[in-house]
Amino acid sequence: MPLNRVKVSTLISIGAHPDTGRARRSNTDARAVELALGLNPSELDVVHAGDPSDPALAYYSGMGLEQIRVLAQAAEDDALSTLTAYFQHAMPDIILTGMRAEDGESSGMLPFFLAQQLHCPMVMGIAEILSIEEGKAKVLQALPRGQRRAIQVALPFVASVDLAASVPRQSAFGRARHCDVVTHEVAEHVVDEERQSWEQSPAKPRAKRLKVVKAKSAADRFKAATAKAESTGGRVIKDEPIDDMAQAVLDLLIEEHVVHQS
Repeated sequence: MPLNRVKVSTLISIGAHPDTGRARRSNTDARAVELALGLNPSELDVVHAGDPSDPALAYYSGMGLEQIRVLAQAAEDDALSTLTAYFQHAMPDIILTGMRAEDGESSGMLPFFLAQQLHCPMVMGIAEILSIEEGKAKVLQALPRGQRRAIQVALPFVASVDLAASVPRQSAFGRARHCDVVTHEVAEHVVDEERQSWEQSPAKPRAKRLKVVKAKSAADRFKAATAKAESTGGRVIKDEPIDDMAQAVLDLLIEEHVVHQS
């Protein structure tokens, strides 16, 4: 099955700017949309569970989308139940999500629970979809330190998109005006009762643990607590021959399995 014949759904949520809290498109959700647009699928369904009148949806529609489907629900409703009911009647070949929401619970567990409810595989943190052949997709999974792993997964499947995926295109006001926001009425609203008992408060920076220092005097303890920690990893290479510095970089890349020595 060629890439341009698959049906793809992308879940989007309302993000929050890390400094101001202003509503925006979610960083990884926008990358999921960008990945889906790059596949040029036969059918692309961009789905949002929430308020259809939210102005932040324009940040997604401005990416050149023709339509955004909104599963209308209140803030206290359970998005997992809403999405599960929808996809049980309209299951695509691929469901793409971000890694986690930028507001609300932000646990990153929704794609896992959704895949469990839909009885399909879940792939975490992909950067690219390489090919689809004979009912199986070959995807590139992002790993720590810039590494990548190619894995194969059977269709249909749910995948979360990592920050290592392509940067989303800029949102344009003119394109946003040509996008239709279609409201889909939910048959049954399930209230997330567990969330109702939670108390929300502004996050506080975590306290930094101090290293226990055994010193005889107060002056020695103060000096140890304020001294700059010495780096124990890596090398500083400066004013050395170009070939030697390039070889040091290549050796590190080989050691971390980013490149393979032929």
